[in-house]
Amino acid sequence: MFDSLSERLGGIFERLRGRGALTEIDVRAAMREVRVALLEADVALPVVKDFIENATQRAIGAEVIKSVTPGQQVVKIVNDCLVELLGGEDEPTPLKIAVTPPAVVMMVGLQGSGKTTSSAKLASWLSTRERKKVMMASLDVARPAAQEQLRVLGEQTGIATLPIIAGQTPVQIAERARQSARLQGFDVVVLDTAGRLGIDEELMAEMAAIATATTPDEILLVVDSLTGQDAVNVAAAFKERVALTGVILTRMDGDARGGAALSMRQVTGAPIRFAGVGEKLDALELFDARRVAGRILGMGDIVGLVEKAAANFEAEQAEKMAEKMAKGQFDMDDLRQQLAQMKKMGGLSGLAAMMPGMGAAKKAMDSGAVNPKMLDRMEAIILSMTPKERTKPEILTAKRKIRIANGSGTTVQDVNKVLKMHQEMANVMKRLKKMGGMKGMMKMLAGMGGAGGPEGGAGGEGPGGAIDLGAVGRMFGRPGMGSLPPGFNKFGRK
Repeated sequence: MFDSLSERLGGIFERLRGRGALTEIDVRAAMREVRVALLEADVALPVVKDFIENATQRAIGAEVIKSVTPGQQVVKIVNDCLVELLGGEDEPTPLKIAVTPPAVVMMVGLQGSGKTTSSAKLASWLSTRERKKVMMASLDVARPAAQEQLRVLGEQTGIATLPIIAGQTPVQIAERARQSARLQGFDVVVLDTAGRLGIDEELMAEMAAIATATTPDEILLVVDSLTGQDAVNVAAAFKERVALTGVILTRMDGDARGGAALSMRQVTGAPIRFAGVGEKLDALELFDARRVAGRILGMGDIVGLVEKAAANFEAEQAEKMAEKMAKGQFDMDDLRQQLAQMKKMGGLSGLAAMMPGMGAAKKAMDSGAVNPKMLDRMEAIILSMTPKERTKPEILTAKRKIRIANGSGTTVQDVNKVLKMHQEMANVMKRLKKMGGMKGMMKMLAGMGGAGGPEGGAGGEGPGGAIDLGAVGRMFGRPGMGSLPPGFNKFGRK
């Protein structure tokens, strides 16, 4: 997400941070580079002009030029401007859930934008995160098997769908859905409307008729972020004809440029409410301007990481782990559980993208210099051990290591790497016991989060809360790799 833009901006600001003092000429030169980076990211020209003018006026102020760390101040100003561009400092706006249920959420958009899948994702999100009883209804009578597709998605997510009755018009289906939801006590009904290959009068007339018949609480436009400026143009056209209350951007995980997201709010006035970040039906996130701005500028997203961890960790396992941490214990089965949780949370690359100062590590993984499949290999090594060996890894002799390596399809060197990682994590657990267990760990995480902010440097570049990327390279690299690629040291980029 925003990889190319983040890389460009990161290079610009790294040069600024390396300067002891900045003049107005330096700031304006940097802002010209930012302007080019935004245009290359397919951000709308009027949006870029306003953004650069606003950021430049703030950055050439006396508080920057006279600052002890002027480069950091410029980064902070750009971060603030990005937050405003993406939607402001406010928390993500929750969906309107009517006092008298059911609330009606109407999904609109062009054909192929991911509207039906997004309808299922939103329904699943409302069910699991908001604890709402949700029904879905497909109003698409033109596209073959559209209603059947939504029914299948409903079965996969455990969300009820309106029974299909042939011959009904979209308006009749919508009215039946609202009535059925009211009689059965549903909190929300999600209406998946039909799309077109382009905006036409028939599409708009149908949407207007559905909106009049159901008086929806929310009308959400679904657009494909990969279409760049086309997505912005579509959103602007829909906004002129329909009372949009928000936008859902799909395929955000594949959008390396980010032009649609950065342009959408200013061009349409409609807030981005959700972002689709994967193909799975739970891959939908609330769009938070502050956290997205942080990702763009390489500051990570600790809050998102904690939320993802909370969503994937099982309460029973967490309690057992807390008890072991209190005693300073950590065996190979615990390590295997941690590896499994990391895989659920997106693997090494997904975690690195959300950690402050880990941009260098993510780049190394994406380039193939660090093997993300090493998690699977490590798990295979642990599973090749006997229960006694997993509980007491100190009993592993050379002969046992050879057996484990053969059983997991790895080498003795790989086995030793896993054992070393376990030992280092066990030492961390012992230190946490001395620090006060979970409370101590929370303090440590808080320190890591603070290290990546605009005021705190690049995040991870130094001893205070730094992440040893050299160790990551040694443990997760390809066979034979002893360190990260040239250009990286243990604290990140040289």
